[in-house]
Amino acid sequence: MRLTLASASPRRAELLRAAGIPFDVLPVEIDERFYPNERPEQAVARLAESKAVAAAAIRPDDIVLGADTTVVIRDVALAKPANADEAARMLRLLSGRTHEVLTGICLCYHARRLVHVEPTRVRMAQMGESEIAWYVSTDEPYDKAGGYAVQGFASRFIDGIDGSYSNVVGLPISSVYQLLKELGCDTLGLGKTR
Repeated sequence: MRLTLASASPRRAELLRAAGIPFDVLPVEIDERFYPNERPEQAVARLAESKAVAAAAIRPDDIVLGADTTVVIRDVALAKPANADEAARMLRLLSGRTHEVLTGICLCYHARRLVHVEPTRVRMAQMGESEIAWYVSTDEPYDKAGGYAVQGFASRFIDGIDGSYSNVVGLPISSVYQLLKELGCDTLGLGKTR
């Protein structure tokens, strides 16, 4: 048995490595847009499953892990900002408020598919315009849902987290581990990370 991560995210790979879960990486390209009127919970579950299924078609004998993360505030899902203006707009929206980070995960192994959505609530401190401008200038916001990295410079703006910290980074490790066990997978018996 071998675990394959269907993601190019260095943060997801780092989280699996830190947890001592061996894996290979096989990034896949899918259309990551939400459908019109699709709830964020449904979208992250669907996208995680689509990634896992696409990678499983290439590696049919592996356990394949797909994941997708979004940030939700006031029923609006925030994707990755495309530019500085969009990043600043997202940070203004999050500033001084509580938002939710949702990560959909899917494990595929042969005919089985296990899908789970992990919610985590994050309280962001009030940020002034100079703090927002400074943070955007670090270039950290651009490849992160919601425009911030909880494990990076943005950690200074986080007032609290209710739920899984690793979920906010991009992968709820405890839930991944539980799903692996549900599949009957002994992570100690998985192949070595390459």
